[in-house]
Amino acid sequence: MQKLVVLTGAGMSAESGIRTFRDNGGLWEEHDVTEVATPEAWARNPKLVNRFYNERRKQLLECEPNAGHTGLAELEKHFDVDIITQNVDDLHERAGSSKILHLHGELKKVRSSVDPSYVVELDGWELKLGDKCPKGSQLRPHIVWFGEAVPAMEDAIPIVEQADILVVVGTSLNVYPAAGLVYYAQEGIPIYVIDPARPEVKIKGVEYIQKGAGEGVEKLKEILIK
Repeated sequence: MQKLVVLTGAGMSAESGIRTFRDNGGLWEEHDVTEVATPEAWARNPKLVNRFYNERRKQLLECEPNAGHTGLAELEKHFDVDIITQNVDDLHERAGSSKILHLHGELKKVRSSVDPSYVVELDGWELKLGDKCPKGSQLRPHIVWFGEAVPAMEDAIPIVEQADILVVVGTSLNVYPAAGLVYYAQEGIPIYVIDPARPEVKIKGVEYIQKGAGEGVEKLKEILIK
C-alpha cells in the first residue's frame, strides 16, 4: 500500500469555523499575536493568554470536522495515510484519521510549565490559573508558541521522506520550520497542493488544486482513486 503523507494548515479547518490569526489580520480582540502566543506573553500576562486558549477550546467544542477532514480519513481505505498538521484542533481525529502528528501542540491538552514531558488531556475547556502539575508548577497550554522549538519536526521529517505521494492542504507555507517539510520529499514523487491561494512550492511537477479543503480533497480523491 502506497504511503500518502498530508501536510495540513489553518485552511484545513477554516470550513469548520475555526478562526485564525491570519483571518483577523494577526489580531485577537485587538491583541497582537505576540501578546497571546509567546513565552514572554505567558510570563507577562498569564491571565490574558490563558483566557485566549480557554476561548479557543470553547469554540472548538462547537465545531465539527468538514468534508476535507472526512475525505482524508476515507483515503485510508486506499493508502497508508500519515497526517502532519500545523493545527492544534482535534478535527482530524474526530473525522476518523488514525495517524496524526501535531507539529504545534494540541489545544485540548495542557502541560507542566517546568516539565515539558508532563502532558495531560484537559477535562472540559477551561484551564484555571492555580491548576498545577505534580511538581507544583502552573499548567500551561500544550501549544508550541512563537519563538519555541518544534520538537515534533524530528518525527515529521522521516515521515515525509518515506512518502510515495505528498499532499499539502490549506497552508500558506510561510510558517517555518513546518513549511520546509515539503523539501524533504523524495525527488519525482507526485505532490498536490490544495489551496485557493496557490502557495508557491519550488519543486518541479507540483499539481495545484485551487479549491478549499472540502472541494479540494474531493478532487484529490478523483485523481488518486482511479
